[in-house]
Amino acid sequence: MPSEMLTYLHATDLLIIFIGSFKRRKRKSITVTALLFVVSILILIFGLAATTRTQNITVGGYYPGVILGFGSFLGIIGAHLIENKRQMLVASIVFISFGVVASLCCAIVDGVFAARHIDLRPVYAGRCEYYSSVTAFDLDVHCTTASRVSCNLRVKSKTCYCCDLYNCGNHVDPRGGYHEYTDVHSCQDVVYLYHLLWSATILNVIAFFLGIITAAVLGTFKDMMPTAPDTCEPDSLATPAAPETRARNTPNSFYNTAPCLPPYTAYDLQ
Repeated sequence: MPSEMLTYLHATDLLIIFIGSFKRRKRKSITVTALLFVVSILILIFGLAATTRTQNITVGGYYPGVILGFGSFLGIIGAHLIENKRQMLVASIVFISFGVVASLCCAIVDGVFAARHIDLRPVYAGRCEYYSSVTAFDLDVHCTTASRVSCNLRVKSKTCYCCDLYNCGNHVDPRGGYHEYTDVHSCQDVVYLYHLLWSATILNVIAFFLGIITAAVLGTFKDMMPTAPDTCEPDSLATPAAPETRARNTPNSFYNTAPCLPPYTAYDLQ
């Protein structure tokens, strides 16, 4: 087979391999970015549910969900673009990077808060009471604390309070735990709040590692194009010359008429 035809077939095979590699990387980028988007939506849902469960406890575990959700949304759009693909993916990587840092911080803060400031033992033991009044008046409750000290506790309407966790004269005990939860429907909401905080913490940890992987995948994909850049003359891929024409050509002329190979290859035409 003539060397021109071999070179042409060789370049065609390399182009097919390059396009196949582009499709695989595109599919991988969309997959990990979509997973990050789903995790960010779950973080947003669980974080908002936790921060609105009670009035006197506000957590910030849903902020990474907003940042990562927007970054992954840009990544999904950028993976389908051709013209502005690089700019869109760079913006996506920047937002995902900020979201990764925010998810790590929120995972630490919410995890420490749930472990240190919420004690469910009195709730499970049934030693917490729920006060609800249609008149919204405060109520003075006589409490006997765990240290056998008696004092009065003023509670608002729709409040779950635990005298075992109350340190007379202080809103929090020396261990830092909360003894009352305002604007709740029952003491069972405290249990829901505890589980929501841990769920948001676990999701933030997952988002931290998944965000790093997604940023790395998008970083390798942002410079790839679906086809090799056209640096040859239009007639470079023409049909090989007739035998009598090839006989008059010098050996070096075959390299001048060979088609351009796609980038990112380690092949040498010599």
